[in-house]
Amino acid sequence: MSALNKMILKLHFSMCLIVLFSIGTLAQEKPNVIIILADDQGNADAGFQRSPATLSTPSIDKLAASGVIFSQAYASAYVCAPTRAGLLTGRYQQRFGFYTANDSRVGLPLSETTLADLLQKEGYRTGIFGKWHLGIEESYHPLKRGFMDFYGFLGHGGHDYYNFSCPDEKNYECIQRNFKTVNESGYLTDILAKEACSFIKGNAEKKKPFFLYLPFNAVHAPLQAPEEDIKRFNTGNRNRDIQLAMIYRMDLAIGEVIKTLKEEGIYENTLIFYFSDNGGAKATSANNLPLRDYKQSVYEGGLRVPFVVSWPAQLQPSVCKEPIISLDIMPTICAILDIKLPTNKIFDGKNILPAIDGKLKQPLHEALFWDGAENRWAVRSGQWKLVFDKGAKLELYDLQNDISESRNLAAQNPDKTNELKLKYEKWRAEMKTPMGDFKKKNRKKNK
Repeated sequence: MSALNKMILKLHFSMCLIVLFSIGTLAQEKPNVIIILADDQGNADAGFQRSPATLSTPSIDKLAASGVIFSQAYASAYVCAPTRAGLLTGRYQQRFGFYTANDSRVGLPLSETTLADLLQKEGYRTGIFGKWHLGIEESYHPLKRGFMDFYGFLGHGGHDYYNFSCPDEKNYECIQRNFKTVNESGYLTDILAKEACSFIKGNAEKKKPFFLYLPFNAVHAPLQAPEEDIKRFNTGNRNRDIQLAMIYRMDLAIGEVIKTLKEEGIYENTLIFYFSDNGGAKATSANNLPLRDYKQSVYEGGLRVPFVVSWPAQLQPSVCKEPIISLDIMPTICAILDIKLPTNKIFDGKNILPAIDGKLKQPLHEALFWDGAENRWAVRSGQWKLVFDKGAKLELYDLQNDISESRNLAAQNPDKTNELKLKYEKWRAEMKTPMGDFKKKNRKKNK
């Protein structure tokens, strides 16, 4: 072999080593994790959800176009706080008695391990920017539940988008940075995005992996938006115009987050989940079509939500039709990062990656359940969904052929109706007593 050929061979071998080293380094690099949670966003109130689109949400739509759209995705509750409790624990929130929005006044039980707890132990910088809604006392504060940075408000449902006055610093509606009340001015959705982008930049500079939880209070009431945004719309319904303006502003905020990720060169290796905490609210003129009903309902309009997962470095654009639930987010993140879930608890969420890959040999969930301790509940198994909505009779729907839940088939399918009823009763028996019931019992004892 000539000296020239030997030199070429050595150079080729060296280049191969460099490439292999680079691939290995990339494979070992931990992805950043972002959860973007909209509040009360309607099923049809995102452009990618309808064809033709009923409105334009370019930032959300681009995220959907580059990621995986889940066409049958559910929140774990029909109101805000319980969904958030399930999201951060990967467990049906009913397992620890968290059924209603009012349970947020007590808080996420201290016995529960949060996603932030687990990620902090893995070396992630953990931050939350927005609406907490999982406890107002100091022991339930985000900084006591695995988060290292907090900017937002503790509770409860909505927050004024312009008025940040805080006469009492212990007021749970005060805007806080960590434990300290801060004075602000501007539009709250914009401010939360600005804080989130600052968090991203700070961690990117330090080359530190981060977990960013961005729970907007948009588009929850009160109906407030910049007037110039409201003027963009003319539906003939003032409330609907404001709602669309709020969605527009939230979409801009999400766009700023994505822009920042790209500017910092970390977008490709950032795992992003985007969804709504429940269906759109009737009071704010949300659009849930073609689904039936709204927030605070166990029909599809109260439960089924827009849901996107984006991770450009690993996931190809696609649509996944497998039914999933927001409880699945925590176990999926842990599976990706090879984090073992605690063995002393039952986790109801599942890793959704096999559903994305099309490698499921059986349904991801044998059944999905909803119960807000208000004499209304539902269970879905396969294409069938059983509903009890404060009525005297059970309702059975074939979601594969009747997404709008317009034809009650319970009378024609008594066996399926009874089968799902028994599934629900078995599941419900495993859940804890609602916090509200527990508090009522204690009040009676103390009288």
